[in-house]
Amino acid sequence: MQKRKLLGTDLELPVIGFGASSLGQEFRSIQLDEALRSVRVALDLGINLIDTSAYYGRGMSEVLLGVALRDVPRDDYVMCTKLGRYDRDKFDFSAKRVAESVDVSLHRMGLDHVDIMLCHDIEFVDLDQIVAETLPALREAQQAGKIRYVGISGYPQKIFHEIAAKADLDCVLSYNQYTLQNTRFADETVPMLKEKGIGAMNAGPFQARLLTNAPLPPWCLETPEVRAAASKAAMCCEKHGVDIAQLALQFSCANPDMSTTIAGSANPKNIEKWAQWIDQPMDEALLAEVQQIFADVKNVGHPSGLPENN
Repeated sequence: MQKRKLLGTDLELPVIGFGASSLGQEFRSIQLDEALRSVRVALDLGINLIDTSAYYGRGMSEVLLGVALRDVPRDDYVMCTKLGRYDRDKFDFSAKRVAESVDVSLHRMGLDHVDIMLCHDIEFVDLDQIVAETLPALREAQQAGKIRYVGISGYPQKIFHEIAAKADLDCVLSYNQYTLQNTRFADETVPMLKEKGIGAMNAGPFQARLLTNAPLPPWCLETPEVRAAASKAAMCCEKHGVDIAQLALQFSCANPDMSTTIAGSANPKNIEKWAQWIDQPMDEALLAEVQQIFADVKNVGHPSGLPENN
């Protein structure tokens, strides 16, 4: 598995990261043995960045990772988890909760430290609190040896600029905004991150299943126009004998400015398929056709969180 350095850190990340949200049954009911095996298959394939959160399964994802990784040498994987979001509408970025959440996550996973700790979906709260209270509390945990690197995650690009202008960050994680349809993360934010020496991680190459042949789930928030273009793009790929999900993953992973692109599944077969796709050359002519289909809706997104954070 090809690896890239995470800017501003000494971490080498695989171009595909393993997203463990599915282990928390965020999207479907899972089979325990299959979910645990998915972690080991990912590691066997060199997909050794694991991304989770206290929010996923309300702790279930972290607990299952603790089981799956019990006999795996700590140096064999990079662990990234998140805090601050604990339910759909429950957020707590206070310094007190930060200290508690770090310890709880470590206990669930049976670890003495995590490599990356991110503030989760900060667009839903007052960003001044993140700067004045949350990040300083995370730096205290870092000084205590519980965290190696500190960052933020979310959807609106504005949040990365706002926080980076006021606080020191090691890295950020953006989702659903470096895809076949939406490249705002690369267009608007990555140049700023590179200038400041902040690492860039991407997630959601399939854009809430928009860029797959699966039925769209309720949590896909894209506009009808974007959905229509995606359907047309999928048919175009099918005519060329290519799964649009393959092109989507190859495109997101090809950008050298993205240290990693995180995709999630509790199905080992999906993970094996992703590794195979990455080893295959991307069809550049097909990519150009698909990008033309998306031209009229390129970078069209949706609001997330507080209005002032969009």
